[in-house]
Amino acid sequence: MKFKFDHNNINVLDLERSVNFYKEALGFQEVKRHHSSDGSFILAFLKGSEAEHMIELTWLRDRKEPYNLGDNEIHMAVKTDDFNGAYKKHKDMGCICYENKEMGLYFIADPDGYWTEILPVK
Repeated sequence: MKFKFDHNNINVLDLERSVNFYKEALGFQEVKRHHSSDGSFILAFLKGSEAEHMIELTWLRDRKEPYNLGDNEIHMAVKTDDFNGAYKKHKDMGCICYENKEMGLYFIADPDGYWTEILPVK
């Protein structure tokens, strides 16, 4: 029996804003979208050009208040072949929320407050 990661899910308040953030910040592209038959939710699946793994953004029609992310200790991580260029882009976007220069990494926060760790390809 074999298993392979397919996707991770996060819930978002404004689907288009989140899709646009992941496109701009990480170059992710939307690969499929599912609308529930009753209009109660929409799922958007995005992935990077180098990955099979996807992120699923879920929008719930009746959700109006921000999601409680607790201590926000859960995050995803991506590697980039241009760490310095990515850092400048994210600094210009104003989305860097934490830096650890000693470890050579930093985090960005999406519009809902979810963190993504940015790592250099080594």
